[in-house]
Amino acid sequence: MTDPIAAETPASDTPSPADGYVGDPAVRAEWDNRYADRQQLWSGQPNGALVAEAAGLTPGRVLDVGCGEGADAVWLARGGWDVTALEVSGVALERAAGHARDAGLTVRWVHATLTEAALPPASFDLVSAQYPALLRTPDAAAERALLAAVAPGGVLLLVHHAGMDTHQPHDSDFDPADYVWPSMVTARLNHDWEVEVDEQRPRVAPDGGAGAHHTDDLVLRARRLR
Repeated sequence: MTDPIAAETPASDTPSPADGYVGDPAVRAEWDNRYADRQQLWSGQPNGALVAEAAGLTPGRVLDVGCGEGADAVWLARGGWDVTALEVSGVALERAAGHARDAGLTVRWVHATLTEAALPPASFDLVSAQYPALLRTPDAAAERALLAAVAPGGVLLLVHHAGMDTHQPHDSDFDPADYVWPSMVTARLNHDWEVEVDEQRPRVAPDGGAGAHHTDDLVLRARRLR
């Protein structure tokens, strides 16, 4: 992927905490701190909804939004996908790159927020966002960025934990009004899109890792027709 991503976005096979991050420094610091608190934050296994929904797709170019420690990116690369993996945390990216190296796989790593990454438009056959912490803005920047990345004929797969969008802010520091949920993306789909899946289903959760207590997923799979 000269490649538009290479030309426009800070990316490398071996990310570093000082590799030209593009985005809000406070967001990066928050997630770096979360990852630094534990040697491994997630299970190390690919997300179940991704495995299920990607099973019938022909491998092509995929964008893994919020790739974390790289389990999905490694699984996709092993399946023949040309993977671009985006993450705000440099700590997580270093772990992800190490896992890919250990597996002998090539992944393009992008150290940026989704809205600041300057990804080439309409370039990915699959855009996968598994439980992303995308901040909501008045101009719907994250929603628009997700949709804009999908190539004609390609698929957007957005998966989130069911029920989180209805949590009350006083339950914790988490306020669902601050984040993007699948329903917000669905609301922006027009006649150029076909919704293939829009449902709540039991979660196929890997053992261990943060978030393992969530039992149900919201799954949105939409295909861009043109």
